[in-house]
Amino acid sequence: MKQHITSLILAILIFIPATAYLQNQSDSLKLQKKEERKEKKMKKAWGWVPFPSVLYNTDIGLQFGGLVNIYNYKKNRPIYPDYYHKLYAEVSFTTKGGSIFQVFYDSRYLIRNIRTTADVTYLTEQALDFYGFNGYKSVYDHAWEDDRDPAYVSRMFYRQERKFLRVAADFQGKFFTEHLRWLAGLAYLQISTDSVDIARLNKGKKEEKKLPDTSGLFSLYERWNILSPKERDGGMNNYVKLGLVFDTRDNEPCPMKGIWSEAIFILSPGFIGDGKYSFLRLAINHRQYFTLARDHLSFVYRIGYLGTIAGKAPYYVLPYQISSYALTTTIDGIGGSQTVRGILRNRVVGDGMAWLNAEFRWKFWYFRFLGSDWYMAANVYGDAGMVVQDRLVDLQDVPAFINRADYFSDGPEYPHITVGGGLHLAVDRNTVFAAEIGKAINKQDGNIGIYVGIGWLF
Repeated sequence: MKQHITSLILAILIFIPATAYLQNQSDSLKLQKKEERKEKKMKKAWGWVPFPSVLYNTDIGLQFGGLVNIYNYKKNRPIYPDYYHKLYAEVSFTTKGGSIFQVFYDSRYLIRNIRTTADVTYLTEQALDFYGFNGYKSVYDHAWEDDRDPAYVSRMFYRQERKFLRVAADFQGKFFTEHLRWLAGLAYLQISTDSVDIARLNKGKKEEKKLPDTSGLFSLYERWNILSPKERDGGMNNYVKLGLVFDTRDNEPCPMKGIWSEAIFILSPGFIGDGKYSFLRLAINHRQYFTLARDHLSFVYRIGYLGTIAGKAPYYVLPYQISSYALTTTIDGIGGSQTVRGILRNRVVGDGMAWLNAEFRWKFWYFRFLGSDWYMAANVYGDAGMVVQDRLVDLQDVPAFINRADYFSDGPEYPHITVGGGLHLAVDRNTVFAAEIGKAINKQDGNIGIYVGIGWLF
């Protein structure tokens, strides 16, 4: 019996260390394979994020199509989450009769020590917002476009048609210090505008669903010569872009700290366009980011100005946003998803406009999924904007029988204010999907704006 007990004890003493050793070897092998898989993934030179573009935006309606972000990191991703080359492509259509075709390229390495961005964008809109000029000095009456209201005129009353083509290239290089850059660029800009084609929108509809065959605000402005004959149909306004950019952000898609400021001039002499207009416009944007809790909570704000400082710009250029980074298909403002969220797009249009955005951003969940790094974030914000330089509006051709108080106000312009919040989902820290809602404080600016799209506001 003692011999059997002794043998059992020896067997246990031998089995336990052997089992532990084999288990340790198995764990080491699993860890090694995991590291090998990770290393293999990190050696991938390319990363890409395709996305079916089924989005919603109060400004343009339901958007459907597809887009893709393609990143080149080269081997071992030594600068990840930054990239060597980026290509963005989108083809989308909207339920408000619009279409989006865009290809955008970005690289700091195509030309040594020069950041190169290039953009080809073609946008069509059958029902682009048009509310007149100078903010609250143009009256907005929601009842006129509400087919349930006795005062209804047409759902298209505050709309116009536009086709927009831009081919542009910008270059940035170091200017004395690491964070200060010069900016130079060229752009071909062709814009055609018209009143809404009611007959086309009514085609195939039942009689009770058809739009009234009546003049909208755009047509009335044409008739009253508030829009001059040479700008009514749009035009070609090519321009040269020159500026300075100061950038200390720690991460471009969603910075936690740093400053991004720029002052940009666009010069559009008539001889490089269609000869109708020559003008000089200035865009100033200052954005600052403060970390309140590392990797999680930040406070950010943006102050902007856009205005004409020489010559005269046609009406269709006034809302056109100018930036050192042109990856956006919503090029209008002030109002809407890219400027003052929650008020009507192009509600605030004048020769000069200013705006402010302030928000808290909270990255509350980091995780890995499908081999990528993800985070979820929430934000709350307050936005404001106003006209600071009026566009001249000549009312002498407005007929005497027209009640001017229905269209124009003698009151002062003051800030158009909104509040709101949203959720954001980011993959590999470069592609950010966003859903935000904004509420206008004044009913003259609309009611609620909902924006489901790509990226943080700034």
